[in-house]
Amino acid sequence: MQLVHYRHALLSPKKEDADFLLKQKKDLNDFRPGRVYEALRAILDSKLNKAGMVGAVYVKTDQGVLFEIKPHVRIPRTCKRFCGVILELLGHKCIRDKDTNEILMRVIEEPVTRHLPINSRVVGLSYSSEKLVDIDEYVNSGSDELNLVFVVGAMVHGKISKEYTDDFVSVSNYPLSAQYCIGLICESLEHKWKIF
Repeated sequence: MQLVHYRHALLSPKKEDADFLLKQKKDLNDFRPGRVYEALRAILDSKLNKAGMVGAVYVKTDQGVLFEIKPHVRIPRTCKRFCGVILELLGHKCIRDKDTNEILMRVIEEPVTRHLPINSRVVGLSYSSEKLVDIDEYVNSGSDELNLVFVVGAMVHGKISKEYTDDFVSVSNYPLSAQYCIGLICESLEHKWKIF
């Protein structure tokens, strides 16, 4: 997923940021924190997460910063406030609950695989994959002994890295948004585990 941090602000393609980015000869499509925000909302607001079936969420920026978001976190309801929270996270390396001091979000060391549970099966999703699967059949064929980890890119162009995936699949003949792919994954797992 992409988040780009410049001069103590998260930039987006809105007018005031676009002028600055164009002067820097940057591609506006590389500055879309709203895509990450929508993808996170799709995960955190899902029935799957509300039933306690999401273990953790990890986000990696273009600059290689990896951070973890606890699944019970309530992210802000506007993208602008979300950008403020992420800016605070990047500056302070963690965000804690003000009442309990519990860590809600934190910057962690790479690789992400060191933070995954034992018996994880890491599945990368990409439109460019030659292995087209029906997502319902795919999740149903997996053993309940495995911890499924899905890697979904929230970028306009580019691909996720296959280097740490156990499988690399496409769920459609058409390019789909990260938010839509996450919705498909959550819905398939909800049906498999009968979460209504």
